[in-house]
Amino acid sequence: MPDPRAGTDSASGQAASVTPPLLEAEAVQVTIGKTDILKRADLCLESGELVAVVGPNGAGKSTFARAFCGLQKATGGSIRWSGEDISAIRGRRLARLRAFVPQRAQVPNGVTVSDAVAIGRSAHLKPLQSFSAVDREAIASATSRARLEGMEDRQLNTLSGGELQRVQIAVGLAQGAPVLVADEPTAQLDLGATAAVSELLRELVHDGYGIVLIVHDLALAAAVADRVVVMSDGATIATGPPVEVLSKELIGEVWNVEAELISHEGRSGLHVEWLGRV
Repeated sequence: MPDPRAGTDSASGQAASVTPPLLEAEAVQVTIGKTDILKRADLCLESGELVAVVGPNGAGKSTFARAFCGLQKATGGSIRWSGEDISAIRGRRLARLRAFVPQRAQVPNGVTVSDAVAIGRSAHLKPLQSFSAVDREAIASATSRARLEGMEDRQLNTLSGGELQRVQIAVGLAQGAPVLVADEPTAQLDLGATAAVSELLRELVHDGYGIVLIVHDLALAAAVADRVVVMSDGATIATGPPVEVLSKELIGEVWNVEAELISHEGRSGLHVEWLGRV
């Protein structure tokens, strides 16, 4: 069966080339010292898609994210951004392809929201170059999309956890990259802030962004992700729609707990056998 994304050139009648995924990571390996942190990790991301990477502590999720973002050297496998091998992409050009939102943001004294978001435009500036009208518009747009209007002059160390996380997302948006990689963006947030950040990420997906979400919370992954990538012991062991992949059997195998994921119309919950039956 032909690829449904492939078109046909009307003049030649030949199939047009297929647009490659935003990100393809295949059989990625990372060895640090003599320790194999990643053994075989895989992920594919398309435009307008949110992929959640889940797994227990020590599974290699954050290392995988840093590897395909070019922040950690991979020792095996392949990583391609829009069809181009990551080894051929340097510095600022890589920053224009993906924005990385770290798990713990730095909060220096004296830095305002506006200052922080402006950092996202550095990939578009030459040394000593001032912001253009396009840059200022990108900063204003990122601030608005992250729901930070009216907070531009607030210092970062006065913000709540949820507000600070939205600043981090705004920095990524200001880069102008089509992919946002968020490493545990809701890990230290309360329920309301988690819901607000999750809604923001889904809005970005609706607008065509590709989002990779590194997350521990299986119920959250099931609620917001189009697909999940399950990692265990440094390897990808399953990938697909959450309701199909996160079965009771797989959860028991990977997390060593008796639990069942319940998901219905955007609502999800994890029923866990917290205490062993006596």
